[in-house]
Amino acid sequence: MPTAVPRYLVPFHTKHVPHFFTDVLIVGSGLAGLRAALAVDPSQSVVVVAKQNAEQSNSSLAQGGIAAVLDSQDSFEEHVADTLRAGVSLCNPEVVERVVREAPARIDELSAWGVRFDKEGGRPALAREGGHGNKRIVHALGDASGKEIMRVMIRRVAQSANIDVWTKTFTLDLLTLDGVCRGALVWNERHGKTMVWAKQTILATGGAGQLYRETTNPAVATADGMAAAYRAGAELRDVEFMQFHPTVLYIAGGSRSLISEAVRGEGAWLVDRRGCRFMTEYDPRGELAPRDVVSRAIVDRMEKTRHPNVFLDLNHLDPARVRERFPSIAAVCSEFNLDITHDRIPVRPGAHYMMGGVSVDIEGRTTLPGLWAAGEAAASGFHGANRLASNSLLEAVVFGAHAGEGASRKAADLRDDFTASVVENPRSDVPSEPLNLADIRNSLQSLMWRNVGVRRDVDDLHEAQDTIDHWSRYVLPRQLADPSGWELQNMLSVARLMIEAALQREETRGVHCRGDFPQIDDVRWKRHIAFRRD
Repeated sequence: MPTAVPRYLVPFHTKHVPHFFTDVLIVGSGLAGLRAALAVDPSQSVVVVAKQNAEQSNSSLAQGGIAAVLDSQDSFEEHVADTLRAGVSLCNPEVVERVVREAPARIDELSAWGVRFDKEGGRPALAREGGHGNKRIVHALGDASGKEIMRVMIRRVAQSANIDVWTKTFTLDLLTLDGVCRGALVWNERHGKTMVWAKQTILATGGAGQLYRETTNPAVATADGMAAAYRAGAELRDVEFMQFHPTVLYIAGGSRSLISEAVRGEGAWLVDRRGCRFMTEYDPRGELAPRDVVSRAIVDRMEKTRHPNVFLDLNHLDPARVRERFPSIAAVCSEFNLDITHDRIPVRPGAHYMMGGVSVDIEGRTTLPGLWAAGEAAASGFHGANRLASNSLLEAVVFGAHAGEGASRKAADLRDDFTASVVENPRSDVPSEPLNLADIRNSLQSLMWRNVGVRRDVDDLHEAQDTIDHWSRYVLPRQLADPSGWELQNMLSVARLMIEAALQREETRGVHCRGDFPQIDDVRWKRHIAFRRD
């Protein structure tokens, strides 16, 4: 039997910790979190909690850009259709329609704030990526879109007198009273534990890529927000749908850097170790097929050629154009003595984006009163079973804005109350024999990559389930003392839910590929799988 997930990670009592009061608390400092902060009425106080700092997020690492209909040859209907097609019947059409139609206004907003989107002939330069029927990806600094967008967002937040950003602060748990979220218990080295009381709380903690050995995600993406929301009683949904980006730089000793979808959008080929271009054998769209198709094709090709990777080949493209369009990728590859204009880039899939997360409605409200969510931490219905390329920053900026506006309106309806209610979690008597947390974490990441990766089957999933249940029985009950332990507990909790959902979904849909159930089963599984702690 799986180990019960404790309500709180650490011991605490209202009388023994300092307290802070704010109108709106935002957990997470990526694009969704900062956009939410800027949407709060300037007369209200906002605290943004960042596990490290605002520069360390998936948002900052995003390369491709933001998908938006800005060309007369394109249409909202086509962008909607491409998104629904990629999501394989699990998108919420109402959400898709709203986000897609709002995209141009959000691009204009970012431009007005100072984001330097790339231009061609005085108009935004548009690129095409996998799954898109038209050029509609707005990008900045070639392949550093996220970095440029976050530069502007961080500066704007810093200029906002009502917003405080707490860096290097770990959010341990959400505080709940009488079934309502009232803020969070946080920790940092300077102050220790602090209870942050908020009229409304927004989760924008990003994804869960660090559950896997191979991932494009930064070290902070350890599913903390999803785990905290689950412990607090909020619903999680669609967590079996982890998207694997097909092209991640694969060099021994190097970080697993993303090689943007835009590289294939510009015409790069995928070739195997023999130099054979293979994607058209798997899909008529070739290299521009959706990510789930390309990832499975690459894994299949790696097995057939008995090689740990395939390659991206840009030799046939104009070298000057390649250097201009992909300066960041060129710089990363050059550190390993690779010139992307004539050397093939070794790539393989890696965990990239979680479609599932905390269930939210079209405004960003979760099932837990007082709690909102936006960005990758949320399951909004925009992505369904497979995210369309460059729709992630779009979702973050749209849902971030709406969650911030909604939380601000709700907070305005509540009176100020600077009293701290009694909340406590007693100290556990579980023995505290030291654990090698790094060893367990490495083992978890390897297990998830091997058994719950691009392809899955019932035997591998049961093996992963049993192994994680065993680890959880002696890891989850402990009250550990620092972020490395809390991250591991969060990762184990969310990994267990992912495996349970993957076992339940006996079909192949989008990024969820079951070798023992290779077909889509709309009769049984054209629906969502959700979990609540209670």
